[in-house]
Amino acid sequence: MRLAGHTAAEVLRRTAEVVKAGVSTKAVDEAAGQFMSEAGCRSAFLGYRGFPGRICISLNEEVVHGIGRADRIIQNGDIVKIDVGITKGGWIGDNALTVAVGMVSPEVHQLLRVTEESLLTAVSHAVPGGQLRTLCGSVEKLVRRFGFSVVQQFVGHGVGKQLHEAPEVPNFDNGRIKVRLEPGMVLAIEPMVNIGTPEVVVLSDRWTAVTRDRKASSHFEHTVVVTEDGPEILTPRARVTAPLVVPAA
Repeated sequence: MRLAGHTAAEVLRRTAEVVKAGVSTKAVDEAAGQFMSEAGCRSAFLGYRGFPGRICISLNEEVVHGIGRADRIIQNGDIVKIDVGITKGGWIGDNALTVAVGMVSPEVHQLLRVTEESLLTAVSHAVPGGQLRTLCGSVEKLVRRFGFSVVQQFVGHGVGKQLHEAPEVPNFDNGRIKVRLEPGMVLAIEPMVNIGTPEVVVLSDRWTAVTRDRKASSHFEHTVVVTEDGPEILTPRARVTAPLVVPAA
């Protein structure tokens, strides 16, 4: 799985470099497909439950599962969510990030920082003997301190030979999670954080999810394995945003 994870991270890194004002989301999807071919892997998303894209690419109020379109042109001031899942050697690597194109408002910039920080906070709880509910609850706890909300309709998941495996990994503690973390467990941890309401709706394409109030949403994801020594990120990358200073509770 390390190879799959590192490959997914490299494809995501290269794909993010394609994102610029004036480029269509379809062109970004096609570039990602080329990067996958060069890396000797294939998309884990294309054809999955009928999904038509190689990656998920979602702009601004689009939360997840956006489909690359030739008529969807990236503009200065957009935030672009790129979700890359690949299969290599029979294993899945899954990761995502959000990039800002040009200048964005301070509130949107803070949204990205909080989302990435909440992901890294959750990762720190992926320790043997820990409770999954603690990991999940840590995301919402941090996000709410900054006045944002976590999406509840879509959640993280286990990952391995299949894209979606047990357990579900919500970004909040729903009070029903009874999973103890054990060495060898692999989780796709993926906070989806909104400026406004946590509620989302799915558009007529039956895939693209958008915030109900059409305010911006951010998404970051890592594939993480629980080891005897603590969490190991299988999709390593440099931080996208500057470290966030979290005030004392």
